[in-house]
Amino acid sequence: MRMQKAKTSPGQTTGPSQRQFRVGEVIRRALSEIFAHGDLHVPEVSEASITVTEVRLSPDLRRAQVYVMPLGGMRAEEIAAALNASSGEIRREVARTVTLKFSAQLSFVLDDSFDRMSHTQEMLARPEVARDLDSGVP
Repeated sequence: MRMQKAKTSPGQTTGPSQRQFRVGEVIRRALSEIFAHGDLHVPEVSEASITVTEVRLSPDLRRAQVYVMPLGGMRAEEIAAALNASSGEIRREVARTVTLKFSAQLSFVLDDSFDRMSHTQEMLARPEVARDLDSGVP
């Protein structure tokens, strides 16, 4: 029996499935544990405190984009490059702790959501924006 894809209207896309969210969260927790224990043989990663903010999986669960941020944002580019260079070792560690049919190929990306949140807070604190918010202007 063939599975049919969910029908969408032109230009409409479906979002990530519940399975993608669940598996992404399991991988995120596993990566957080791996980074916290310092089990990797990568000095740049072992010396840093790294926060894994999100893991986004492809629909087939074979590719994962991992959003990370080192504590304080120190040496962020260097750490992201080191994580990507050692993604094979990290993938093997994840495969040991997470039981899945396939071990997802990991690519590490710096999470810029903290910077965007800070920028939004600064914008909302501006006097002219606060005035508009107080007056109820849409």
